[in-house]
Amino acid sequence: MKLALNTLGCPDWTWERIMEEAARLGYDAIEVRGIQDELLLPKCPPFLPERIDSTKEALRGKGLAICCLSTSCVFHAPERYEEAIQEGKATIDLAERLGVPYIRVFGDAIPDKANMEPTIAAVAAGLQTLGDYALRKQVMVLIETHGDFADHDILHDVLNRTHSPAIGVLWDIQVTYKHGGGQRPEATYAKLGPYVRHVHVKDMSGSNENRRLCLPGEGDVPIGACLELLREQGYDGYFSFEWEKRWHPEIEPPDVAFPAFVRYMSAFAQEK
Repeated sequence: MKLALNTLGCPDWTWERIMEEAARLGYDAIEVRGIQDELLLPKCPPFLPERIDSTKEALRGKGLAICCLSTSCVFHAPERYEEAIQEGKATIDLAERLGVPYIRVFGDAIPDKANMEPTIAAVAAGLQTLGDYALRKQVMVLIETHGDFADHDILHDVLNRTHSPAIGVLWDIQVTYKHGGGQRPEATYAKLGPYVRHVHVKDMSGSNENRRLCLPGEGDVPIGACLELLREQGYDGYFSFEWEKRWHPEIEPPDVAFPAFVRYMSAFAQEK
């Protein structure tokens, strides 16, 4: 299994430390969701035009890749739509220069559940616009199972309205299970499987207001069942540990969480 360290879990670390720790702990790649105080990836110092070549060389020297550039692009809000398109295109350009296969975007929220059509149409249109742009750059745009679009039926509706081969899905297994109405992994995969290119892994215990993120294996998300399902289906992409330290400072620090994920995934692989 190919493991990726997501920078959401280490918001205080420098890029140099991120690379060093990822290599030391045995990760294969890095998923970039901001570096320190900067979330707009084309503005992150390691990715400025004058530093891209040295960044790529440093990654190669440590045996690492960047597997995904994760944006803040959301398409549900009309007032943010054009901003999302511009950020998406700039991140696609960056992915092309870095040799990164994927960028991540969101559908996010459906403000009016009684009238979902305008929001679903807008998300599909934004996804298609970026997919058309990414196709020319040999990059794929992945929409994450997130927010109201953690519901696999809603996301499937969006995907059915697009036609670009440069569009895929980032499956966050915790979100579809905990926030998507308890949807079982096999049901989600039946809807979204052909589109899945990248996977986020994290665990959580409890329900509703008592939900809390926890280290892998300490919660009740069916991680093992998801991993087994993906293996049976021939998934050969990365498993990215999305430890949400940036949004939840109270959870365990990265020097505890990152090695715990490697141990959990290694134990799973050895059992099978």
